[in-house]
Amino acid sequence: MDDKTRIELEAAAFRGLIEHLRRRSDVQNIDLMNLSGFCRNCLSKWYLAAAADKGLDLTYAETRELVYGMPYEQWKKENQTPATDEQKRLYEETKPQHAYISGHVKG
Repeated sequence: MDDKTRIELEAAAFRGLIEHLRRRSDVQNIDLMNLSGFCRNCLSKWYLAAAADKGLDLTYAETRELVYGMPYEQWKKENQTPATDEQKRLYEETKPQHAYISGHVKG
């Protein structure tokens, strides 16, 4: 497979993941982090890091909106529930396995 086709397929797979996560707004980020080590915010930060690598001037708020399909504060208000003590405990326990985000991305 040539690089152009591979990149197009990777982009399509990413778009599919984003659409799936938008449809599954019932799934909390903390649960994603606890099970897989990444969440919607990680995807937003990877997107931001990729944009920075290309010299594009995007903000974390902009990449979050691209991933969430709406401003992050609106998504939180409509979909986020308070984390339980058990979710918080698991989050701390799984921290060493959480996603690596490029050092030049803060947030």
